[in-house]
Amino acid sequence: FFSVMAPKAAPKAGAKKAPNAAVKAMQERLAKQKAAEEAEKKALEEEKRREKEEREEEERQKQKKEEEAKKKAQEKREKEQLIKAGKIVTEKQKKQMDANKLRMIELLAASGGSVAAYQNDPEMLAAIEAKRKELADRRAIDKAKLEAKKKEEEVELARIERLREMQNSNIRSPIICIMGHVDTGKTKLLDKIRRTNVQSGEAGGITQQIGASFFPIDTVLAKTADLNEDMKLEYQIPGLLIIDTPGHEAFSNLRSRGSSLCDIAILVIDIMHGIEQQTRESIQMLRAKKCPFIVALNKVDRLYDWKPKDDAPFRKSLDMQQKYVKQEFETRLASTMEQLSSEGLNSVVYWKNRDFTKYVSLVPTSAHSGEGIPDLLLLMTQLTQKHLTGKITLKDQLDCVVLEVKVIEGLGHTIDVILVNGILREGDTIIVGGLNGPIITHIRALLTPQPLKEMRVKGEYVHHKEVRAAQGVKITAVELEHAVAGSYLYTVPEDCDDEELERLKDKVNVDKILKGIETTDRGVSVQASTLGSLEALLSFLKDCKPPIPVATVSVGPIHKKHILKTTTMLEKQPEYAVILAFDVAVSKEAREYADAEGIKIFTADIIYHLFDQFTAYMKDVTEKAKSKDAEVAVFPVEMKVVPNCVFHARDPIVLGVEIQTGQLRVGTPLCCFHDDGSCFQIGRVMSMEREHKEVPILKKGEQAAVKIQVKDPVTTVGRHFTADQTIYSYITRESIDALKASFKDEVDKDGWKLVISLKKKLQIM
Repeated sequence: FFSVMAPKAAPKAGAKKAPNAAVKAMQERLAKQKAAEEAEKKALEEEKRREKEEREEEERQKQKKEEEAKKKAQEKREKEQLIKAGKIVTEKQKKQMDANKLRMIELLAASGGSVAAYQNDPEMLAAIEAKRKELADRRAIDKAKLEAKKKEEEVELARIERLREMQNSNIRSPIICIMGHVDTGKTKLLDKIRRTNVQSGEAGGITQQIGASFFPIDTVLAKTADLNEDMKLEYQIPGLLIIDTPGHEAFSNLRSRGSSLCDIAILVIDIMHGIEQQTRESIQMLRAKKCPFIVALNKVDRLYDWKPKDDAPFRKSLDMQQKYVKQEFETRLASTMEQLSSEGLNSVVYWKNRDFTKYVSLVPTSAHSGEGIPDLLLLMTQLTQKHLTGKITLKDQLDCVVLEVKVIEGLGHTIDVILVNGILREGDTIIVGGLNGPIITHIRALLTPQPLKEMRVKGEYVHHKEVRAAQGVKITAVELEHAVAGSYLYTVPEDCDDEELERLKDKVNVDKILKGIETTDRGVSVQASTLGSLEALLSFLKDCKPPIPVATVSVGPIHKKHILKTTTMLEKQPEYAVILAFDVAVSKEAREYADAEGIKIFTADIIYHLFDQFTAYMKDVTEKAKSKDAEVAVFPVEMKVVPNCVFHARDPIVLGVEIQTGQLRVGTPLCCFHDDGSCFQIGRVMSMEREHKEVPILKKGEQAAVKIQVKDPVTTVGRHFTADQTIYSYITRESIDALKASFKDEVDKDGWKLVISLKKKLQIM
């Protein structure tokens, strides 16, 4: 109690009382508030200062602009006063003065007037002299241009007159056939001359049809101008008509037809490969037709390190090459000449040829760079004009051959013809060979390709009222769908009587062509875009090993009616219920109907591809049939039991055997014959072992242990047959048929003799 009530001790001197937390917080807030007020006050003062400076700056700029405006106004007033006083020339006045001066210079220069007034003005005198020289030069140039134009007009008039003379002359364009092995560059050579690209547009780069191109004499002149400066050859022909034939071996019919039309031929040989299969065939054709030809030794640009010179004459290009390049050329040239010699042909490069009747001329060319093409064109022109004048003399009698039959959108069925001699006119009545007999119709239109275009290439055609030979022409008329490529075309005179008409019908002989379109009762159906292509495809199928039989043929797109024809083969021989379609379209309806009926349609735009598809299909069909026949077929065998090699006499019988004839396979049924001729069926081969290893087949002279599952469980060796008896395979009519159908090539001659012997013993019919 006393301690509680006792007074508290006084605080020590100098001690400070600790501030309260609330008081401390208040002090901090007051300090922050005061700092914020001071910052705001400072910001206001800064803003007022900046505004004052901006007002002062605006005032200074205003004063400056006013001073500049006053200065410009003063300068303008002073300039106006000077101009008024004539002390300053304006830009407009200066331009006017310069123009006046230039007019004076031109006037004095043109008139040749006196320049005495300007003796003290050297600059003016120099300008007048320069202008006079300029005018003199211009007059000289204009005079030269006028003379050149006059000369060009004279040349053009002379050219037109020469062409008119050529057209009115009795000389026609020679027909040239270009031939050779596939991929030697035949079409590419023509492309280079035409500046077109037919070859790349063809399937696989292989020419599938015959094409005809007309090269006007203007083109020949332009291409050969440099080369002809020395030769000075005068052109007498109106142009060159060149037929490009396929080199693929499947197109021998087309090649033959082309070579029968031509006056002279170009045989293209690849200098890198020399003579090839179709080269020899082409040589044989040309010899058979007694057709003169020259050789284009193509692809010289493939020689190692060859430096091409576009469109140059070959000798000029050769002179530019390195020594080792020239040596390689000479080596390959000699090799080609040697190969031609082996074909019985003497040959030499054309510039060394002194006797064109005894030596074949070789013209080195490049379809890629155009080198040697001038040489080729000039030589063709020279030879035809010099040696074939009689052959290319125009005759009145019509000579016209059908190359192709085509369906053209908007035109219908058309025929491409080569007019060798004579004239065709729009409205003429013509007769041409057809599949179902002679076709008599009227020409609706005569069409030719644009100059330097080819008949095969779709494009704008030139319409003619009449066409003179020689020319490739497309004829539109009714009832041409059955016209036969390769047949002759004749015109029927208006006054033709019945006797004359019958004579013309007899002349339209298509037997030779129809022989190539023979069909069989059982075979595939074949369809192609043109008759020429159809012939080539049929020829190819005929030459296959084994040949592929053909039941029906047609030209043009495939429709439902074509499928309907093929369905008949489903009952006769189902594996031939197929259509081989070459370069033709298949209608949607036809495709759906074929799928529903189980008809196979193989399409391709290259014959080899079509053949590959069909071969793969037949291989699959054969394998399936073989697998099915394997269950029935029994291979013939004759065997003996090896002495002391009956390892097990009861089921399963195990014997050591040696094959005498034929072959023994697992699964083969076995039998033997008793002395009375009766047949005893032993059983079926379960397995065969030799040196503890299973073997699937035993052939003549081979031995093995054979396990046999007997047909009758009681069969025992020594009781039902003896080990001395000869054992044979047990065959039936069905097993023989299956063997013939699927395994004929696997049975040798002795084996088939054994089959015949067993047939007699087993009395199989």
